[in-house]
Amino acid sequence: MGIDYTKRPAQPAQPEPAQPQQSGQGGKVSLTKAAPTVSLTKQGSASGLMRVNLNWNALPSGGGGLFRRPKQLDLDLGCLYEFADGTKGVVQALGNAFTAQPRGERTRVIWLDADDRSGASSTGENLFIDLAFAGQLKRVLVFALIYEGAANWASADGVVTLFPANGPQVEVKLDDPRDGARICAVAMLESAGGDLSVRREVNYLNGGQRLLDETYGWGMNWTAGRK
Repeated sequence: MGIDYTKRPAQPAQPEPAQPQQSGQGGKVSLTKAAPTVSLTKQGSASGLMRVNLNWNALPSGGGGLFRRPKQLDLDLGCLYEFADGTKGVVQALGNAFTAQPRGERTRVIWLDADDRSGASSTGENLFIDLAFAGQLKRVLVFALIYEGAANWASADGVVTLFPANGPQVEVKLDDPRDGARICAVAMLESAGGDLSVRREVNYLNGGQRLLDETYGWGMNWTAGRK
C-alpha cells in the first residue's frame, strides 16, 4: 500500500508562552525561569518614577561557631547603565557613584538613596529610575553584591522588587542560589522599538563588577574602589 502524500500528519498543539505570575488586583508580577520577562509599556508602567528595592536577611543562620556570631551580611544594590547616546557607567555605593544621567543632561535619571550597611533598615536599599527619560534609556542591569559577610545567598534570602509609578509591582526573587559567588545580576531593563521591558536574570558570578561587565558586554574600564 502506497503512502498518500496529499495528507499531512496532524500538528501537535503549540504550548502557550508562559506568562509572569500575577497576584492580586494589579498587585504583583513575579518573574520566574518559566516566565522571565514582562513589558512595562504594555502594562502601562513605563512612566513616572520607579523604585527598585533590595531586601534581605542580614543575620544568616549558622556559620558563627560556638562562641562567635555569624557576621552580618552587607548587600549592595547597584546597576550598570547604558543610555541611548552611548553613555555608560555604574550606579553603586562603592566609589560614591550614586547618580547617573545622559551626556549633557543636568537632571539625574538613575540614583541610589542610601547605603544600608547593616541590612537592618526596614526599607532595604533603593535605586530610583526616572522613566520620564525612558526614551533615553538603552539598558539597565540591576545587580546585588555581597560586600561583607559570607557569600551565602541562600541565607540572605534576597528579593528585588520594582515599584513603578503605575501598574503592578515586579518581583524577582534571588532564588536558585550559588554560594561562593559575590555578585548576582538580578534583572535587565531594556528599551527597544518603543517598548520598555524587564527580564529576570538571577545570574550568580564568581567575581565582581568587572566580571559582570565582561559577561554582559558593557566594555568599561575598572579600578579598585572603597566605600
